[in-house]
Amino acid sequence: MPGIRGPSEYSQEPPRHPCLRINAKEPFNAEPPRSALVSSYVTPVDFFYKRNHGPIPIIDDIERYCVSITGLVDHPKLLFMKDVWNLPKYTVTATLQCAGNRRTAMSKSKTVKGVGWDVAALGNAIWSGPKLADVLELVGIPKLTSATPSGGKHVEFVSIDKCKEENGGPYKASIPLSQATNPLADVLLAYEMNGETINRDHGYPLRVVVPGVIGARSVKWLDSINIIAEECQGFFMQKDYKMFPPSVNWENIDWSTRKPQMDFPVQCAICSLEDSNIVKPGKITIKGYAVSGGGRGIERVDVSIDGGKTWLEASRFQKAGMPYIADNDSSSDKWAWVFFEVVTDVPKNTEIVAKAVDIASNVQPENVENIWNLRGILNNSWHRVHVRVGHSNM
Repeated sequence: MPGIRGPSEYSQEPPRHPCLRINAKEPFNAEPPRSALVSSYVTPVDFFYKRNHGPIPIIDDIERYCVSITGLVDHPKLLFMKDVWNLPKYTVTATLQCAGNRRTAMSKSKTVKGVGWDVAALGNAIWSGPKLADVLELVGIPKLTSATPSGGKHVEFVSIDKCKEENGGPYKASIPLSQATNPLADVLLAYEMNGETINRDHGYPLRVVVPGVIGARSVKWLDSINIIAEECQGFFMQKDYKMFPPSVNWENIDWSTRKPQMDFPVQCAICSLEDSNIVKPGKITIKGYAVSGGGRGIERVDVSIDGGKTWLEASRFQKAGMPYIADNDSSSDKWAWVFFEVVTDVPKNTEIVAKAVDIASNVQPENVENIWNLRGILNNSWHRVHVRVGHSNM
């Protein structure tokens, strides 16, 4: 595509914050310290997790850069940035979470395949740009359309990057046309992140943001949008990011038996404490995040300081000074995470546990073994940390 290119090597990577925990260098995959996540409701760009499948694309000429919109449409179009900027601009606060968040903990139960992530492979940002529903109207697809006259039922997003899993081809993913054309789904073509031009690591000059689903569907460095009849057939839709039962292994796996993962389950993690901690006797603050897919709010977060025998209900909040309401009330961000907090005495060495419940009464499972899967995705088991009081032994 004119104006943008996907390099095949890593000599021109952008600078990154030195405090990031690097889980893979090439391609670059990194997350912030967990404590950094709960320091700000809106995650600073530097501390937003970096998830890549190849070298970061390079923009040579922003005026020549364009996105082709083709496929099963009557009026294909080249969309230049000036066209994007002329469309109505919307701002959506949304949490993106890698499907592999907390994979490292799942791997401790039984080895899984994939980048090892702690609890910080997610972030909450303010995304700005036109709604995809408005963009698709430019090629003759009305809002709230589930199929085009020529049979298009899915919207495929193709990146400019080069992935080894695609044999040097681009990353790609798709969502249903019904979701893409629904203004209430808030799918954006974002050119701003936290009020500033989106940077290279996060998709400059234009990326897709699909709120409420796993981050793998929010394609960066957009090259083309294709209206297609079936789901995208790319590697990351058909041979990855699918949820299998614990009985499936690499010898008996049949990828065709599962649909591509879209939604994600209710999740929470303690971020004010590491996996193992030494604390002074007295009160401690237990703070973390909770989030659920599909725009489902967080109804409750329960915290236990005795390994799950008894529970305390945590306070929940998003923006300072504004009450959090766990529904689609306009004062709350439906696509964004919620922070929780409990201040309590911890008199002795113990295991602290957190679990969240969303507005559909979905609750996190107690044990990771029950949800183990060979790709290590969607680990939403109870989050556990260990605390040692003073200098005594555990």
